[in-house]
Amino acid sequence: MTSVLQIPDFEPAVEIIPLGGLGEIGLNMLLFKVGEEILVIDAGLMFPEDYMLGIDIVIPDFSFLLRHKDQVRAVILTHGHEDHIGALPFLLRELSAPVYGSRFTLELVREKLKEHQLLGQTDLRLIAPKETLELGSFKIEFIRVAHSIPDGLGLAIHTPLGTFIHSGDFKIDQTGGVSDLNTLAAYGARGVLALLSDSTNVEREGYTIPEKRIGDSLDQIMRKCEGRVMVAVFASNIYRIQQVVDSAVRYGRQVAFNGKSMITNCRIARELGYLHLPPGREITLGEMAQIPDSQVAVITTGSQAEPMSSLTRIARDDHRQIKIKKGDTVVLSSRFIPGNERAITGMIDNLYRFGAEVIYERVSEIHVSGHAHQEELKLMLHLTKPRYFLPIHGEYRHLVKHAQLAHEIGLPWENLLLAENGQVIRFDREGCRFTDPVEVGRVFVDGKGVGDVGDLILRDRRHLSEEGLVVVLTVLNNQTGDLLSGPEIISRGFISEEEYPELIQEAKNRVLEILTQRPVEDRKNWPEIQKEIRKSLQRFFVKSIDRRPVVLPLLIPM
Repeated sequence: MTSVLQIPDFEPAVEIIPLGGLGEIGLNMLLFKVGEEILVIDAGLMFPEDYMLGIDIVIPDFSFLLRHKDQVRAVILTHGHEDHIGALPFLLRELSAPVYGSRFTLELVREKLKEHQLLGQTDLRLIAPKETLELGSFKIEFIRVAHSIPDGLGLAIHTPLGTFIHSGDFKIDQTGGVSDLNTLAAYGARGVLALLSDSTNVEREGYTIPEKRIGDSLDQIMRKCEGRVMVAVFASNIYRIQQVVDSAVRYGRQVAFNGKSMITNCRIARELGYLHLPPGREITLGEMAQIPDSQVAVITTGSQAEPMSSLTRIARDDHRQIKIKKGDTVVLSSRFIPGNERAITGMIDNLYRFGAEVIYERVSEIHVSGHAHQEELKLMLHLTKPRYFLPIHGEYRHLVKHAQLAHEIGLPWENLLLAENGQVIRFDREGCRFTDPVEVGRVFVDGKGVGDVGDLILRDRRHLSEEGLVVVLTVLNNQTGDLLSGPEIISRGFISEEEYPELIQEAKNRVLEILTQRPVEDRKNWPEIQKEIRKSLQRFFVKSIDRRPVVLPLLIPM
């Protein structure tokens, strides 16, 4: 393959700038910069961690990119998972650039842009494996890679300085979607300046389990179970959904889909020809009651016990159409994502309480990851033979272990690039080095607010959730500052007022003392009075009961 590029009028240099996805799971977003041209690879989100109370999603801080938005040539999407496309609507509100993606990826993006009322103003452009795209100083070839979603892509990014391979999220599985190893090997033979490779599963030895083994496990479940079978799976994992459909049909079951994202994604997959269900085999949830339980299979969302997901509501007996009963079998065909373990095990317990049998990864071979294990990661390195190696997509220990793996197969330490978000990796004629970092961070999305909730508000939310709230309500004369009514003390999440009447009364006394003993000329200094009440009660509650509630004095002048 001959790479034809614009010849820049400057000394060739390439900068790689990660805005998210290094040192964390999710938020995947990476910039390639050549001169005054920027290529954006993915724009993903992260779901909130436990301490992010009330937050809906987390997106990368785009500040650096927005300061250079006129230089953005395109946004390239490797695949359609939320951690790679979820922040795209928020980015496209701020800048205009064509968005390139594969068929399934763009259909998922269209649904997302409709929700944000951005579809009509976004330039979406379809690309496919083996196609090439020329964008100024960049030329990109798209490489098919297997993952847990259709149409995953790796990238060969040609620049005036050399070729970079971006693996995307991938695994090497010859029984499911097949990665294009020949193209990767051809690039390795020609010379790859640097490989950027997915590190998510670097701690797992060997190879990923073949997808065919999961199909065999599903067959056993569908054949043996006498009641309904409900399979919870990620709505984007169309290959797994097809396996469930095939097993259900093979053993005489009708198939119902449950969950908004499941219904949407399966509709898109069927329209594109990625999901096949024989005519007459699909039923609605309302039709299930008319069919023997032994002939029913439900494919649902909620494998991670998300609070409002379908399976979570079923486990709470809060689903309008599906009620668990004895004889049902529930299959969680996904791994326990770190941070979700407690919620998932609680959901499993509830399903058992209602009489269901639950099958999950820890007790049965019912899930295989979409990310490469160690031997596949080694194979990617062997095939591409990069001069430099940059581990991406993973927590920091994953990046370290991936670099160690690369060193084990022969790459020198000085060519292994351990980077974190915001660090700028510069390649030029002299080699590779780190330069001054750029501004990065996390932006919290809460309802319709983007970025208006920061660390200070989250700290207050945690404080409220852990220690509770005390409201001190007093009415004062607007002219003289004299007390007219109160003080009234209202406690929420702190103590029971019935159980601690003496504590409440003493708190009132302290407020009264502050209000009545204050000099007349200072009684209208409302901010200072509020500050004094707050500090006095905080000291009192710590000394009396060793608790630190949020104290909110409200002075109402009349």
